[in-house]
Amino acid sequence: MPDRVRAAAVPAKDLEKDFQPIRLPIRPPYPPAEAKSVDDITRGEGWLYEPKWDGFRCLAFRKGDNIQLQSKAGQPLHRYFPEVVEALAKLPQSQFVLDGEIVIYKSVRLSFDDLLMRIHPAESRIRKLAVETPATYICFDLLVNEDGERLNDRRLKERRAGLEKFFKAVPRGLRARIRLSPASRDFSQATKWMRELGKLGLDGVVAKRLDAPYLSGERTGMVKIKRIRTVDTVVGGFRYAEKGGGIGSLLLGLYNREGKLDHVGFTSSFTRQQRQQLKKIVEPKSGGAGFTGKAPGGPSRWSTKRSTEWTSLKPELVAEVQYDHFSGGRFRHGTKFLRWRPEKKPQACTFDQLR
Repeated sequence: MPDRVRAAAVPAKDLEKDFQPIRLPIRPPYPPAEAKSVDDITRGEGWLYEPKWDGFRCLAFRKGDNIQLQSKAGQPLHRYFPEVVEALAKLPQSQFVLDGEIVIYKSVRLSFDDLLMRIHPAESRIRKLAVETPATYICFDLLVNEDGERLNDRRLKERRAGLEKFFKAVPRGLRARIRLSPASRDFSQATKWMRELGKLGLDGVVAKRLDAPYLSGERTGMVKIKRIRTVDTVVGGFRYAEKGGGIGSLLLGLYNREGKLDHVGFTSSFTRQQRQQLKKIVEPKSGGAGFTGKAPGGPSRWSTKRSTEWTSLKPELVAEVQYDHFSGGRFRHGTKFLRWRPEKKPQACTFDQLR
């Protein structure tokens, strides 16, 4: 799951500020190990491959009845996922520190939108959602074992063996809420995950050095490879840049099954020169119907300065963009403009491209 979005999804002001004291050799807040982004799956001896889960990174701490969940940003999460805390409390191991990802399945796909809904100030709302759309904790590392031994200085090979032993004791009835992430040393399995798991909502593949210790807060010993996804979209409108008078962003649309153009996101990764060049392309198309389905709303939550005003266009320009993830009827954050597609009919730019 992308980092900027995760940070926005778990704002510090909406989370509890402090953790309770807990008698473990590793205590929250503890920076998790991170992965460096690379373009291709690393190949060779000594690597362990895992699917890249699209959820909230989470460290789970338990000492008896004291159970706490920590986000990647070092903030408490246990208030928002009571069903995960309850499942952890039922494990036979009375103490541990696990590293993993909290996800929510909707049917067989991961739903990041349902995950975002959990960050809510009302406990009654959280409890209701915990029943309607329960979360699952996917575990991929063990930092403190049931004997209270600190494992972060040991090689991944040893930690993984300890994690698999840990999960052999997990009761079958808890495995809907607490799961072991699959892992393989087989490169062909990694490529299969990369090729096939996107339809289930997974982000890509993570490759970890088997001889590496757990490097808290560092991006060494582990790499991540995201799926590269592109889609052809109709430019249904634009916003001017705050400075310079150029085009700040293109508003993107896809045709729904009723034949109406729904707003699905934006692209804004342009240089100052490109912003001026875009004016010559988009301004002559001004005044069209624009979005006939879902239309753009207010300013982006990532930029309170961005103007709410936008100009509609005739639905004639087709742009190919690269994106990381699509959920809830829109791109989860900004896309990257790749090229114009003058040879493609706008009506062919439908949601079917993403299914």
